[in-house]
Amino acid sequence: MAPLVRNNLAVYDELADRWWDPRGPFAGLRWLAASRAERIGPASNGSSVLVDVACGGGLLQPYASAKGYVHVGVDISRRSLEVARSHGVRPVRGDMNRLPLADACAEVVVAGECLEHVPDPYQVVAECCRILRPGGKLIVDTAANTVLARILGITLLENAPCPGTPPRGTHDHRLFIDRRRLVRTCAENGVTMRLVGLRPRVLDVFSFVLGRRPAVRLVPMRWTGLLFQGVGAKESPTDSRRPAGAQ
Repeated sequence: MAPLVRNNLAVYDELADRWWDPRGPFAGLRWLAASRAERIGPASNGSSVLVDVACGGGLLQPYASAKGYVHVGVDISRRSLEVARSHGVRPVRGDMNRLPLADACAEVVVAGECLEHVPDPYQVVAECCRILRPGGKLIVDTAANTVLARILGITLLENAPCPGTPPRGTHDHRLFIDRRRLVRTCAENGVTMRLVGLRPRVLDVFSFVLGRRPAVRLVPMRWTGLLFQGVGAKESPTDSRRPAGAQ
């Protein structure tokens, strides 16, 4: 048997035709896209851009479109971008460590379930902050660098004989995210970030496995040591001129 390759990004090309399969290996990413969308307000105008970093097959598109955004998706996987394009995303092929986009081009930047797949996620975060316009919103979700996240997210989830679980080898616990460093990196790049934990509704999980629900809803919780979401706003010029303590 060949050794298991951790953080095997080839699966996103190999399984690209299953991005939208509601019970396929990317089902959990669909649930996260729905959760992410709850944090996104309506577009300020008809040309407002939402940049979806590591967009995959474009699972956020129905929500971005409904809220009035021009949905730009960046990904390194050519086959995933083809799927995203077919669902209405404006695709840009590129490396998220060096986003091929202009400074301050986006009203919203989303980086969902991608930071834990790169050697330097904080460089990716800095890039997300760079392309975010002043007053814009940054939304991320990812896995925390904790023992429990490793056990539940890899040992159990990747080996569970259930629909909707990620392929074995998808994650490498050594790349899981230091939450304090994430918040600090955002602050260093002008974005004030707050974190909230996420968990699935337990009854939804059982109903989904039994085929009685099409999806699992994710709900917020205070503890961020497993799966968490970060929501931040980029400082505007008027904020930077405001005296400390001013309301």
